[in-house]
Amino acid sequence: YSSGQAMQALREVAAQVLPREMGYEFSGLSYQEQRSPNPLPTFALAVGFVFLLLAALYESWSLPFSVLLGTPLVALGALFGVWMRGFDNNVFVQIGLVMLIGLAAKNAILIVEFAKTRAEQGMSHVDAALAAARLRFRPILMTALAFILGVVPLMIASGSGANSRQVMGTAVFWGMLVATTLGVLLIPAFFVVVERVRDRKKPKPSRPADATTREGGAS
Repeated sequence: YSSGQAMQALREVAAQVLPREMGYEFSGLSYQEQRSPNPLPTFALAVGFVFLLLAALYESWSLPFSVLLGTPLVALGALFGVWMRGFDNNVFVQIGLVMLIGLAAKNAILIVEFAKTRAEQGMSHVDAALAAARLRFRPILMTALAFILGVVPLMIASGSGANSRQVMGTAVFWGMLVATTLGVLLIPAFFVVVERVRDRKKPKPSRPADATTREGGAS
């Protein structure tokens, strides 16, 4: 059982057994776990730093959204795997989620970067995204499978402290599996949607005033 489950069991037993004049308190790692802050600001900072790095890499404020729109898939996959194995959302799951943000972005970059290059060469956004997905499918699959299979020993760990390794391994395994399976299909679509939205917001080039004057004089 995890530390969170043990502490919850202690609370339930204490409420049933201890008299009113007695109480309990946590110490050590249990106390730190009780006092740990909300993890959402940490996740927001992780996503923010990845966004800024991608914006500097692509020299664009819109293209990083094509990469980061796949981040919810990672979180859903990790939480689904943790729930399926009966674990709770503890600090080890949260560490795995922060790591998965970078791993999911890495796979998306392989598609988005190539699609951006093809689009700059004159291909339409749809054709560029499809070409990038076909060309990068094998590298993404190979690197993802190498990582996913590499964390299997964590999922089946045994011995002292095995629960923490099992929880982190389960979160990373399922998060990366879902991100790879759905990301290959959805990242190209995200790229097309973001690029079309950006093109709509671009100001249309205005006709020069002197050209308009010449046309009027010629008529």
